[in-house]
Amino acid sequence: MKKIALVAALAAISVAPAFAQSSVTLWGRLNTTVESQKTGNQDRKAVMENNSSRLGVRGVEDLGGGLKAGFNLEHGLNSDTGAASGGTQFWSRQANVELIGSFGAVRLGSWFPDSYFSTIDRVSNHNHDTGTSSDALFSSFAFGFRTNKVGYFSPTMGGFSFIASAHAGEGTPGDARAFDLSGNYEVAGLHIGATYAQADTAAKRKNYTVEADYGFGPFLVAGYYQREEVNGFRSRDIGRVSAMYTVGASEFHVNVGGTKSGGDGTFRNAGASQWTLGYNYNLSKRTKLYGFYTSIDQKLSNKAGDFDSLAVGIRHNF
Repeated sequence: MKKIALVAALAAISVAPAFAQSSVTLWGRLNTTVESQKTGNQDRKAVMENNSSRLGVRGVEDLGGGLKAGFNLEHGLNSDTGAASGGTQFWSRQANVELIGSFGAVRLGSWFPDSYFSTIDRVSNHNHDTGTSSDALFSSFAFGFRTNKVGYFSPTMGGFSFIASAHAGEGTPGDARAFDLSGNYEVAGLHIGATYAQADTAAKRKNYTVEADYGFGPFLVAGYYQREEVNGFRSRDIGRVSAMYTVGASEFHVNVGGTKSGGDGTFRNAGASQWTLGYNYNLSKRTKLYGFYTSIDQKLSNKAGDFDSLAVGIRHNF
């Protein structure tokens, strides 16, 4: 009987860890360019530029009955120096845990605003909206409220899904409650997104964004319109359109955007325009060589706020 009990105990020990073990994936992206940059009236300079490189760990555990637990950890790093890009926050891009089921997903922790990924990120797609050619015009205040969040991700029903999240201010000086909502509809190559973001700071901020992108044959066309409001009266309008043509391993990109003066921060007293031409050559599904030229023209005297860059780079996903 003692031998039987011992064998049963050892069998239970060997099975239990296998049942509880998560499936964990280490992943990342290194994205680096060499650029010739000019800012305002300054002399042109050669720069090695990081384009939002990152290292991530994600995992999922099957809890049975259609329920899963998952986690996401994402560290931002500067590929040109090796230094962390998140300051004192090591997991500066994501740190969250979630429960996933037929009901959708409930997530707790920190992550980037879904209103951004549902709209703006889909339009500035030549370099996944990173580096010096990223969209410099959109209303980005929601990025400052990506920590201390709770969010709900709905399942997709008839092509429609939505995401809602709330940031807890926690009484920290200078912090405030914030909300982020996004709705998405996808069918037959068409995506339509509509979002709303709000931060209850002293200068109350809101933005509303609508986006559409459509892929047909070798073409992808996209565009968004956004309105930013500060304290309900100081506002500005932002827009961007883009197009991509694919032939073999090559992608040809163009996008153009503009904003009126208003809102807060950089564009309060002057509007601006931005345009980018880009070319990508996909060596594989994970690696590409690319180049772009981007130019920002802010409507200020003495070229203050102007910027342009000619870049070539390599991006590798793993």
